[in-house]
Amino acid sequence: MTSSSQAATQVIAVADPAALAQAAAERLMARIAKNSGRVAICLSGGSSPKQLFELLATEAYRSRIPWDRVHWFSGDERFVPADDPLSNIRMARLAFLDRCAPSANVHPISTAAANPLEAARQYESELKSFYGAGELDPARPLFDLVLLGIGPDGHTASLFPGYPAVAETRHWVIDVPKAHVEPFVPRITLTLPALACCREMLFEASGSAKRAILTRVFDGEDLPANRARSQGETIWLLDKAALPENFRA
Repeated sequence: MTSSSQAATQVIAVADPAALAQAAAERLMARIAKNSGRVAICLSGGSSPKQLFELLATEAYRSRIPWDRVHWFSGDERFVPADDPLSNIRMARLAFLDRCAPSANVHPISTAAANPLEAARQYESELKSFYGAGELDPARPLFDLVLLGIGPDGHTASLFPGYPAVAETRHWVIDVPKAHVEPFVPRITLTLPALACCREMLFEASGSAKRAILTRVFDGEDLPANRARSQGETIWLLDKAALPENFRA
């Protein structure tokens, strides 16, 4: 494993996707271990976390997680039925949540609302209730760990380049009427201030297809994935195939 610094961000390189999932799982376990109280984990969607989620369901990790005090949230969701294959939370449920986590500790973004805006307002209300305040306090993080991925256009969560949601600072959750990349369905996403209110933000990316966009990110281009920064630690966990050329040495 290697690491380097980039604008107050740590970049960690591992050999392959399996090693990436294991490294992510260990970071998640370390975050849980550092909090003896109620733990909040914000999950990412897309394909990047699938191996991590499956790993958490194995005995090696399942037996180490204090499930009764860990709460699981969504960083974004596609406005589709909960049982739709496109649903982000469906993948997490199938991989580990339904088998391991108490249902009361799983906090999905409801897509049963009348529209994405209503779903966003409902989830913001749920987050504020969980947090116990209507304003975010950097000294009291909302999340222990926020998991994120990166899209080919530099989006993270459902914060797309040039979209109003990226500039939102008042709301914790916002609707995105139209996606910038496939699948072209409406989304609900946490905003940058809500995502930033965490002890650790952990990006996962693997495969050579991610190399071009990661090169742009690490070159400092103004992309949503570059604007997403934790008030605590921000970690980019990459496998070697995804690693930009300027980090390969």
